Amino acid sequence: ACAPYRRLHLCHHNLEKITDTNKTTTHNLLAEVCYAAKEEGETLTTQHGEHKRTNNESQLCTVLARSFADIGDIIRGKDLFLGNTYESAQREQLEKNLKEIFENIYNDVTRGNNKEAQKRYQDDNGGNYYQLREDWWYANRETVWKAITCNVHGSDYFRHTCNGQHKTQNNCRCNDGKKPGTNADQVPTYFDYVPQYLRWFEEWA
Repeated sequence: ACAPYRRLHLCHHNLEKITDTNKTTTHNLLAEVCYAAKEEGETLTTQHGEHKRTNNESQLCTVLARSFADIGDIIRGKDLFLGNTYESAQREQLEKNLKEIFENIYNDVTRGNNKEAQKRYQDDNGGNYYQLREDWWYANRETVWKAITCNVHGSDYFRHTCNGQHKTQNNCRCNDGKKPGTNADQVPTYFDYVPQYLRWFEEWA
């Protein structure tokens, strides 16, 4: 599938520039991913008004959900985008960094006699740590969604996906963010669990 224009300029350069991957923990990684998501959200929010002039049906929350899902694919080692020679080299550096970071996280969660974690995250894929990366994303996707939508005002997600089939409340989130509970924390999109090539086909269509 041909990557959409939005994906060509996805903000993840801070992840490529992590120099000391040996000291990067799950908390450091989450901070870097949230920073990338925040920058991506700001860029898309700023540009969306211009884009909507030629595509009146475009909804900001949907655009953000697509980039959110692409970030999830990058973290989990599923991203299909390679780009030109320069972009491909950057992409390889990013994946190299992520593998080293998740190796550190793996060593941390399997430390001691934690046989359950050792069994679940046993790596048979040459240092890719796919299951660990999948679980890390699942555990942190809510926080990343908050980061990518932190500057959004007055936009709703295109489907009623909050608990009880309610709409998002004007900022691509399930409520005002002030009340605790599952509905407050729920991410209103599942694009990150749709195969990337299918999302791109739909986006082009």
